[in-house]
Formats: sequence, C-alpha cells, structure tokens
Amino acid sequence: MNNQKIKVIIDTDPGVDDSVCLIYAFFDKNIDIKLLTSVVGNVSIDIATRNLLHLVDLYDVNIPVAKGASKAIARVSPTAEFIHQADGLGGYIPPSNVHHTIIDDDAITAMYKVIMQGDGDIIPIILGPHTNIGLLLKQHPEVIPKIPKIVFMGGSPFGTPGYPDHISFNISSDPEAFKIVLDSKIPLIMLPSSIGRRHAHLDEEYVNKLAKVNDTGLLMNKMYSLYWEPGYPDKRVATNDICALFALIYPEIFKTEKVFVTVDLEDVPGKTWVEFNKDGNVDLVTDLDREKFLKILDQDLDNLSHVKLEIN
Repeated sequence: MNNQKIKVIIDTDPGVDDSVCLIYAFFDKNIDIKLLTSVVGNVSIDIATRNLLHLVDLYDVNIPVAKGASKAIARVSPTAEFIHQADGLGGYIPPSNVHHTIIDDDAITAMYKVIMQGDGDIIPIILGPHTNIGLLLKQHPEVIPKIPKIVFMGGSPFGTPGYPDHISFNISSDPEAFKIVLDSKIPLIMLPSSIGRRHAHLDEEYVNKLAKVNDTGLLMNKMYSLYWEPGYPDKRVATNDICALFALIYPEIFKTEKVFVTVDLEDVPGKTWVEFNKDGNVDLVTDLDREKFLKILDQDLDNLSHVKLEIN
C-alpha cells in the first residue's frame, strides 16, 4: 500500500462478523474511517446501533456514528438472531449502556455530507443490506459521480460454479435497495458470501487459539463461540465481512473477474445472476490466497496486544 490512506464509510449491521471486521478496520493503517452507519440486518436497528456504539466505546475510537434505516425499502426486514444470538454478538454479552452517542444526522444525511465534502475519494463499504446506500442514491442522485466505487459483502451469484443457493441474506433482505445500487453504474467490488464461508473460514482450532493471543483475541473467541456456520460437517466460522474489507485494502491476495450483475425482485427476491464480461462494472471476487489472508489476520491481531479490554 502507498502512504495515502483510503477514505471509507462503513455501513454495518453488527452482527458477529461485522463486529470482528470493525475491530480490524479501526486499527488498519491503510484506511481512514470517516463515518460509521448502522442498518437493520443481522439484528434490529436499535441493537445494531447499540453494538456499533459499544465497539466504539470498547476501543475508544473517535469516529462519528449515525443511525440508519430500521426497515427495508419495500418489504419486511428479516433478522438473523438464529446465528448471531439475541444481542447480535454471539457468545459475548455486551453491556446494556453505552457512553458514545449517535450524531444528530441520520445515516442518509451523514453519508451525503461526508461524500459531498470529499474529493470524490470516499468509498462506502457495505457490510449489511443495501438499504442506507440505496436510499442515499435514490434521494440524492447527485452523489453518484462523487463515489469512486462501492465495496460490499453479499450475493451468491447464479452462473458461477459452486453457488448452489443463489441468494444471500444481505441481498435478499432488501433487493430493491441493491437494484438501486446496480442501476447507479457505480463501479462495485462484490464479495460473495461463499468466500468467507468456503475459502477464508476459521476452523475450531483457530478459534480456540484466539483466546490465548490477547484481550481482543479473547473477545473474538467469545463472539465466535456461538457463531458456528450452519450446514457444514465441521465447525467453522465465516469471515465474510473481513474479506470485504481486505478486498479493498489488500487486493493483491484476491482473484476477481469482471461481470455484469442483475437481481431478481419477484420470483426469488434477492437471487443474483452474473454475466462474465470484460466490460462489466462489477469486480466479482472468486478466490483468495488463504495462507496470506490468515497471515494478515494473525499479524493484525498480534499488533493489538497493547489494547487492554474489560470484557465479561
């Protein structure tokens, strides 16, 4: 990476995988986080916002937090407590009270201001459903030329080998919002959900070792302890959102192909199709160097040994 940091907005629905991703993002020297925004997704908007503020408290980072959409644009928003647990943080129970507070602007207004005040160099990273970014583009289309690209985690694209289900939670939760993003023609980096589940997952041995690394490793271990990925014969943890972050800041360890993407809104809402085309505006991540990915995770976690946490 060069010495110039990548300026980003992180839009998130924490969520275990979101929360771990945010911890890495807080301390990554390659990015400058201008804004954090919450969105309904893995948990309700109130819990997602509380979790986001708690992480800001826990790591004492000075980043503004704005509260986002409480429901999808055109349908009932599902949540995923069945895997993230009631508090959204797996086996870790956060305190009910937080010290940091949200800013006065809602997420849409805050995103608009940050992007318009930038020099066309603010990159949104979308870790949850696309509701906030979809509403931003719909209500303020003048921001479109100011967004150089969007990185997002989601999709299980039809037309690509190894994707038997063809839908993902983040896209199917608000496919109308995702279509707004697609129609904007903003260049996209698409990190499909299978990358974190099948290529960059963490096995049980890795998760157990986290508890002995440092306080942050212990926190991750607690969260992961009730976050095992369903539907696999082994115990594994998906790293979907970390992969989305790393696809932006460490592109050299990922393989991508140019595609066009479409999304179904009616028959199978959220089902995505891809057409491989060198002129496509979507960089679809199709693989990664697992060894290098895990090496970065280990190094970044080791670098947090100076951070002392008070966790239950």
